[in-house]
Amino acid sequence: MASILESLGAHVMSCGGDFVVNTDGIVCVEPDLSYIGKLRGGFFVIGPLLAKFGEATVGLPGGCDIGARPVDFYIHALRALGATVELRDGKVQAHVSNGKGLTGASFRLGYPSVGATETLMMAACMAEGKTVISNAAQEPEIIDLAGFLTNCGAVVEGAGTDTLYITGRRKLYGCEYSIMPDRIEVGTYMLAAAVTRSCISISPVPHRNLTCLVDKLSGGGCKILQLSDDTLELSAVPQMIGDDLRGFNIKTNPFPGFPTDLQPLTMALLSTCKGVSVIEESVFENRMSHVTELQKFGANIQVSGSRATVYGKGKASPLRGSQVNATDLRGGMSLVLAGLAAEGITEISGISHVDRGYENLEMKLQGLGANVIRTTTTTFPV
Repeated sequence: MASILESLGAHVMSCGGDFVVNTDGIVCVEPDLSYIGKLRGGFFVIGPLLAKFGEATVGLPGGCDIGARPVDFYIHALRALGATVELRDGKVQAHVSNGKGLTGASFRLGYPSVGATETLMMAACMAEGKTVISNAAQEPEIIDLAGFLTNCGAVVEGAGTDTLYITGRRKLYGCEYSIMPDRIEVGTYMLAAAVTRSCISISPVPHRNLTCLVDKLSGGGCKILQLSDDTLELSAVPQMIGDDLRGFNIKTNPFPGFPTDLQPLTMALLSTCKGVSVIEESVFENRMSHVTELQKFGANIQVSGSRATVYGKGKASPLRGSQVNATDLRGGMSLVLAGLAAEGITEISGISHVDRGYENLEMKLQGLGANVIRTTTTTFPV
């Protein structure tokens, strides 16, 4: 993402856990296509560029191949604000046709897309007048973005509900802002502890943003305690919970429903639990590609369309280490979890997909006691 901003002329400096971004030098409205093709979020620059400069040309986004993620919602929304938007030669070309700037409007999203909501929010912050976005995404990240924009001088109301009210400003200003913890990463380590029947404490944890996952894991037998406002402890140790974990059913949905990004990882867990579990994927139609790889571990999973039935046998019949291939970010992480729980050695190729969503993954897992290394060979420590 930093490379995308730099390709526009911004100066980005990394200082430990902080990023300092200076956009005074932006002279280009078309980011480098080679970077846009690697990251779904790179497409989001179209909103701010259009609002600030009146034009933008952005290549179609990359990211994981987990199903249709069209940019139609973005195009329709930007047109509602008065932009002329066309799709040509694999690029979205947009410009303000009235010679003045974007104009506030009322717009209803056909689906509560997080990316479309965020893009429209950023564009509307500098549009003349008031913008009303209905059927908006309600994810915690929307609230966080609204908080950042507000600190920059924008007026955003209704974040976290299905209707956003944005009053445009002629100019926004820089600010200092601390972003929220990554709830999907938090959920990942909770599931990692569960699949290995371990105990873990995690902080800082946005507990209210993980209610759905906490409820499901608790129903499956995990003991979860909130030790403080931002610290959570999960135990799946059989001696501490009195039994092995039980399977449960999930259906993915936009927030506050069960996160689609945790579906593949939860499937890895359920393959080690007792009983039959049913998983319904209602967000992406092609988010079952990890099933074939999980089956190589010995997982008993049957798929019919967007529905998977997991026949778990508990720890009495553990998974077996295998050679598998990651084809997308969250599916790849499900293989890591399965490898942590499996007997023997697991080798995962295509791990670059996983790197897009997890920082210092192997170091964090090693710190938790996992025997995991990144290598180009097959030599593992005993």
